[in-house]
Amino acid sequence: MTSVASDPRAASSRPGGPFLSVEDLRVHFPTDDGLVKSVDGVSFEVDRGQILGIVGESGSGKSVTAQALLGLHKGSKARITGHIWLDGVDLVPASENDMREVRGSEIAMIFQDPLSSLHPFYTIGDQISEAYRVHNKVSARDARKRSVEMLEKVGIPNASRRYDDYPHQFSGGMRQRAMIAMALICEPKLLIADEPTTALDVTVQAQILQLIKDMRNELNSAVILITHDLGVVAETCDQVLVMYGGQCVEKGPVEELFDKPEMPYTWGLLSSMPRMDRVRQTRLTPIPGSPPSLIQVPKGCVFNPRCRFSDRVEGDRCFTVHPDLLPTSPRHEVRCHIDPEERRQILLTEIRPNL
Repeated sequence: MTSVASDPRAASSRPGGPFLSVEDLRVHFPTDDGLVKSVDGVSFEVDRGQILGIVGESGSGKSVTAQALLGLHKGSKARITGHIWLDGVDLVPASENDMREVRGSEIAMIFQDPLSSLHPFYTIGDQISEAYRVHNKVSARDARKRSVEMLEKVGIPNASRRYDDYPHQFSGGMRQRAMIAMALICEPKLLIADEPTTALDVTVQAQILQLIKDMRNELNSAVILITHDLGVVAETCDQVLVMYGGQCVEKGPVEELFDKPEMPYTWGLLSSMPRMDRVRQTRLTPIPGSPPSLIQVPKGCVFNPRCRFSDRVEGDRCFTVHPDLLPTSPRHEVRCHIDPEERRQILLTEIRPNL
């Protein structure tokens, strides 16, 4: 991180604290129709060796948050405020040139669709080698050797031969493995995986998730896993952040959040998830309605137009007052106006019997 921290105009430093700390991050896009509040006041922390899962429906702000961590909105019309502290350095004010040095070496990302992320005219090996040579002054021969080693590590058979293959010659699972090799070749301290198992069969999904966990253990990296699949979160993550309408509505340790979810939106996500460990007695319960427009975010609680329990709150606070993110335990926070004891009763009597 010396490249960013060396320029006091580019970023300020803060000693101590978690490896990654995001504080009140806001990413707003001005458009002809109005201001799109894609991310609106999100805060979270991740330490080395931890996996944070970010879940939510499409359009909730998950991928925009990840792109902000990589500085991919710099140079656009996006209005970005808040802080992204990575190993004590704030990346929000960093310049585009500084962020180019950070990407790949300090932070790497596995994108959702490897076929569109890989260039069809260049071989898999050349693309992985390029990612390595950008941050390391090595010869093409040494870069090739390192790339073959990474392909072997992520489970590509005959790696030295497949190095010269093109993306269309790889299967979907092998392309995703190649993307992981490209992301990890410089041993980044933070790995972001954006829907890394989309469109893969369940066997390959399990292999990819295990590979991410193995790489986390080997490199002691912090990992952010973006997904809509709560089953993946339960199997893989240590912490979970639930996003809705560009905001964090609940976060906490994965065991506690699954055992004692507090937010009606989280209840809806869990109720709409099929269970394979027991016979379900009731039909899956979808969340009614659609996610909100990020240009015209509902007043009060962002979830109020779809919430089945807003009548449990006295008066019209759900529709007029934006709830704060408050702790329900030392590491569990929720954004909801319903009284905590009332939420527990709803969970015990109405939600849990149907999960």
